[in-house]
Amino acid sequence: MGTDENPILKYKRLWLCAGYAIVVLVVYLSLASHPLDLNLGFPNQDKLYHAAAYFTLMFWFAQIYHRARQRGALIVAFVSLGLLMEFVQSFSPYRYTEVADMAANAGGVLLAYFLTRYRLRFMLLRVEAMLL
Repeated sequence: MGTDENPILKYKRLWLCAGYAIVVLVVYLSLASHPLDLNLGFPNQDKLYHAAAYFTLMFWFAQIYHRARQRGALIVAFVSLGLLMEFVQSFSPYRYTEVADMAANAGGVLLAYFLTRYRLRFMLLRVEAMLL
């Protein structure tokens, strides 16, 4: 498979549905009146949550879409989603907008993008091979 080809996934619809569920979960957690707090005991741990959420989004969809234009669109979409969620939080009495959260969201997206450019981009294909 070339470096700019999408993999042939037998369960692509399932993987897309799971990906959209992750998007819904991230939006829900971004807007919930009581933010998730695992109390890991270090300062600014919410930035780790932000980066992990947006890393997961990009990592998941980067398993399905490999073409440069598609991956560029994913970066734009997920960074924009992160910015939008922070903006929408400013209307909530329970949440507030932070530039550092926006940076953590974008950082998660970019880290996943770079990690899935080569070796880690066929994880779903490997899962399917193990299932079949």
